[in-house]
Amino acid sequence: MDSFDHYIGGEWTAPAGGEYFPSVNPATAKPWYEAARGTRADVDRAVAAARAAFEAPSWRDLSQTARGRLLRRLADKIGAVAEELARTETLDNGKLLREMRSQLASIPEYFHYYAGYADKISGDVIPAASRDILNYTMREPVGVVGAITPWNSPLLLTAAKLAPALAAGNTVVVKPSEHTSASLLKLAPLFDAAGFPPGVVNVVTGFGAEAGAPLVEHPDVAKVTFTGSTATGARIAAACGSRFVPVTLELGGKSPNIVFADADLRAAAMGIIAGVFAAAGQTCIAGSRVFLQRAVYDEVLELVCERAGTIRIGDPLEPETELGPVAFAGQLDKIEEYVRIGVAEGGRLLAGGRRPETGLDGFFYSPTVFVDTDNAMRICQEEIFGPVVTVMPFDTEEEVVRLANATSYGLAAGVWTRDLARAHRMASALEAGTVWVNTYRAMAPMSPRSGFKASGLGVEHGTEVLREYTRVKSVWINTGEEEARDPFVLRS
Repeated sequence: MDSFDHYIGGEWTAPAGGEYFPSVNPATAKPWYEAARGTRADVDRAVAAARAAFEAPSWRDLSQTARGRLLRRLADKIGAVAEELARTETLDNGKLLREMRSQLASIPEYFHYYAGYADKISGDVIPAASRDILNYTMREPVGVVGAITPWNSPLLLTAAKLAPALAAGNTVVVKPSEHTSASLLKLAPLFDAAGFPPGVVNVVTGFGAEAGAPLVEHPDVAKVTFTGSTATGARIAAACGSRFVPVTLELGGKSPNIVFADADLRAAAMGIIAGVFAAAGQTCIAGSRVFLQRAVYDEVLELVCERAGTIRIGDPLEPETELGPVAFAGQLDKIEEYVRIGVAEGGRLLAGGRRPETGLDGFFYSPTVFVDTDNAMRICQEEIFGPVVTVMPFDTEEEVVRLANATSYGLAAGVWTRDLARAHRMASALEAGTVWVNTYRAMAPMSPRSGFKASGLGVEHGTEVLREYTRVKSVWINTGEEEARDPFVLRS
């Protein structure tokens, strides 16, 4: 079984406590590698390496254009080993190999995209009341960024943080999920191979309380970015707030997927399937609350259940598999508990609700469809993060907007309609950072992502994210040579 150390300062570094922990292949329920069990001492070493790299001339004095070249070189190196990284992620989190291949193909695009912005991060010249005053702004990197990344799409969601952070000139310490560390550990040496100075990117593996919390609390970490559960995000926000450190949070969701009677019903049904059963429902943007206009409720529900019943469940490495396992045993237990809660609340199962027979020992769960649910039920309000969907009818546009927004989350929403005016009205009325119309689960590095309400703080992707990784400085220069002015009068 392979064993991985931390990656600190461009070197493999044994854990200070000497301990390692196993990671389990979710398709077989068997350990397949072990990773270093990080502690505060390991985080201290990693942050020190990142701080030293941030202050070193080899990174600090590098031109913005040169930073862009490094990012492009890294993108090419990732592309060259994409197949190995894709297989590693499938073994680590159980997602389909063909989906991981698609994700890995997109990851170089993140680095290419932000490479193009590296030398376009600039300030402004501000108009002043006097010609003798020059006032301009500078956008500077914040310093050491602490990034805590999730297990559902490890490299994709890490790349979305690393690419803009590095383009802006920061250094980074990443703490990946303890369930999925392998792919990032295989990626880490590529930064040095691409020419990044040692210590610009560091990886400390381990558990949240032992490694994640010390990273968030470290006095030399100037910015924290986190993707994960809302409960953990709240704790991180509180810790960062106590020391006035900016934080970006991409958190949970309970996204509505809304089908109007005038929609292309087959396309909508497949959009529902994609929205909640792809990736075994383990995505924060999962369309786990489906609302069907009453006139087409039965027809769309039949299409969804029919397709859900034919989804091929099995080994995610096999090309014909359509649904792999959930990522770990605890997540499977959570899904089963929510299904029990849904039945106890009065929900009726039309599909799934059980572990399937696969011939494998992994953490599999059948695509599950609940009806006879009320939007106030726990299974309609709490994030399950599994292949479980609730289906509810509605009559009017106003009613479904009210139902869709009646949740503490606001990450994403889907709308299916041929009425262009309605599409625009819904996009405006829905409380969600992303609204898809006649599609679902689309993403690109160019398009910003944000969460409303309990779904997060700040922005990822797009150009707006560069503001998350820079700080603005205002510079005032007096170019005049007149005698000193009245010191008790404010100057503008």
